[in-house]
Formats: sequence, structure tokens, C-alpha cells
Amino acid sequence: MLTVFVQAALLILAVLCFGYAVKRALRQKKIDCLIFLLGGTLLVLAEYFSWIDGYWLSVIKFMGLNVIFAASLNLVNGYMGEFSCGHAGFMCVGAYVGGLLTILLFTKNKLLGAPLLPPELAPLLFPGVLAVAGLVAALFGLLVALPSFKTRDDYLAIITIAANYIIIALIINIDAVGGPRGLSGMRGAVRAMERVADIPWMMIWIVLSVMASVMLLYRLVNSTLGKGIPAVCQNEVAAEIMSVNTKKVKLTAFMVSAGIAGVAGALYAHLFSSIYANSFGIMKSTEAMVMVYLGGMGSLSGSVLAAIMFTLLIELLRFALPALSDVLQHVPFVPDSFVISQEWKWVIIPLILILLMQFRPEGLLGNRELTQAFPRLKRLLTIGKAD
Repeated sequence: MLTVFVQAALLILAVLCFGYAVKRALRQKKIDCLIFLLGGTLLVLAEYFSWIDGYWLSVIKFMGLNVIFAASLNLVNGYMGEFSCGHAGFMCVGAYVGGLLTILLFTKNKLLGAPLLPPELAPLLFPGVLAVAGLVAALFGLLVALPSFKTRDDYLAIITIAANYIIIALIINIDAVGGPRGLSGMRGAVRAMERVADIPWMMIWIVLSVMASVMLLYRLVNSTLGKGIPAVCQNEVAAEIMSVNTKKVKLTAFMVSAGIAGVAGALYAHLFSSIYANSFGIMKSTEAMVMVYLGGMGSLSGSVLAAIMFTLLIELLRFALPALSDVLQHVPFVPDSFVISQEWKWVIIPLILILLMQFRPEGLLGNRELTQAFPRLKRLLTIGKAD
């Protein structure tokens, strides 16, 4: 009976939300929102009807996580002009909080015992789990933001790197969350959702989270408060003279940025089922920085584009590095013991970052959005003027 009730509630919510989104897009006479809605719907249908190979579906999901992760860091490193180097720590917090919540609420676990709630409620309450994970990550962002009020540039980078290491060290030393063995069991929550309705839940949550994150960041940077973010970037002292509450601006930016990264972490935990604190180290933070600087600091659409390109590059290296290693084995001067493993991507990725800083420091789009870089695209995506 509970399953039938949840199915009916989900169907009603889906119809209402989709109808409302389409209505707003049509009322504002913009087709970009419609494109995103239809694109997300097609991705869900593609997985449900197996139109796309399972491998590429996994790549698309990981692409979505990278979009959220990169866009969240761009708020601090791009729009605000700070230099955060430990953003993966917030993603780690969100991953563990989200994972623990779903295990505690919806799955039977040897460590935590029976679930506190009926597993049939997992689809209805999972957005709340993502919200709590984001909120806790935002609180950690607050702790990092407080000492940042009096520091900038290199000092802030040191603070964020230290925070990243502290978060990882704390989690590794807490046996209740798996310690160095990691945390697993989130797959049980996903299976609980699939028992209610056999649809691609993770694709749905990732698509919705990407849309919500991009919309939230867009509205923030274009709000009255958000107008102070580039002012802090250009000249913090001058911004204070012009009555900009720089502390409030920095605090809000840090918390929103960390919270969105936490949501990406919670999705990551349920997509891969098992998580390890060491997976969210400085290398993961470096990936986010590469995506931000590749797309352009202060360009939201640039972060989205760069995240897609970066994910495809990682997958290309997954196949290219072993192939290159095989080729080098036939080169006379290369010793047989020389093997190019997947770890070599950590030579290539930092090298890309160095080359970007040298030859294209502004990134692909600079501080412009895609529609600003290509005016014809803006005219194509806007039918008339908004009401």
C-alpha cells in the first residue's frame, strides 16, 4: 500500500514540476530552458529504453557530477577571484553525510542496524538527503570562510588545502564511517528506489541537480548580493567604500560554493556505491581547478563546457595511455619495465593546467558566457523579449 502511495505521489510531483518548468520557459519566451528540460528528459529515456550503451551512460552521469563540482568552485575562484585549492574536501563531506543518511534511513546495515524509515520512502526523501548533505558541507564552508576574511591569494590557498587534509584525516580516523576501509552500502538505497519504480533514478537525480545548481548559481551572481562578488574580486577595499558588505558576500559565496560541492559528493556516493576519503584529496581538487580555468574564470557556461570536455579527456586517456604503453614497448631504446599506467594522467592534467596559465590564462570563454561570446546563439535561444 505504501509503495502505491509513493508511486502516485511521485507521478503527481513529476507532472506538476515539469509542467511548471515548461510554463515558465514559455512565458519568458526562452528556449534554452526548454532545451535543458528536453535534453534531460531524453537522457532519462535513453537509459530507461537502453538507447545508449551503459558505458556512455556512466560517462554522462560522471559528466554531470563534474559540471556541478566545477560550477561550484567557479563561484569562489572565478567570480570572486579567490584561490581555493581544497574544494574536494567539501565534496567529501557531502559524500559521507549523504551516504550515512541513506544507509541509516533506508537500508539494513551491520554497523547501523535496521533502517529507521520504510525503504519505500527513499524516492520521496532523497532530495532531502541531498539538501542535508549540501547544508552540512556549507557549514564546513563557513568554517573555512571565517579566517578567509583577513586573507587572500596564497594564504587562502593554504587554508583551503589544510582544510582538505583535515577533513580527510578526520574521516579516516572515524571507524563509525568506515575509516580507511571506506563507506559502502549506498547501493541499497538506490535499489529501494528501483523497487518503488523501475526507472533510472540516479540519472534523474543528477539531471535535476545539474539544472538546480546551474540555476541557483546563475540567479546568485545576477542578484543584488551577487553583484558584489565581482566587486570583491576587483578591489575589496573599494567595494567596502562603496557600501558593499564584503564579509557577507564572501561568506555567502563560500557557503553556497561548498554546499553545491556537497550535493555533488552525495550524488557521487550513490553513483559509485563505495567511497573512500582519500578519493577526495588534492588531486580531486586539482581536477576542479583545471575545469574552472579551462572554461574561464567567471563564466558559468564555460565551467559546464569545460566539465564536459574534461570528462571526455579522462575517458580518452583511459584508453590512450595503455595503447601508448604498448607502442613504446616496440621502441628499441625504451626498457621493457617502462609502463605508462593510468597514474600518468596526473602528469598530463597538471601539465594542462600549467599550459593554460601560460598561453590561455583567461580560459576558453574568459569571464563571458556562451551567449556573450556568440551573439547569434543568444538571438537563437531567445524568442522576442521576456514579459
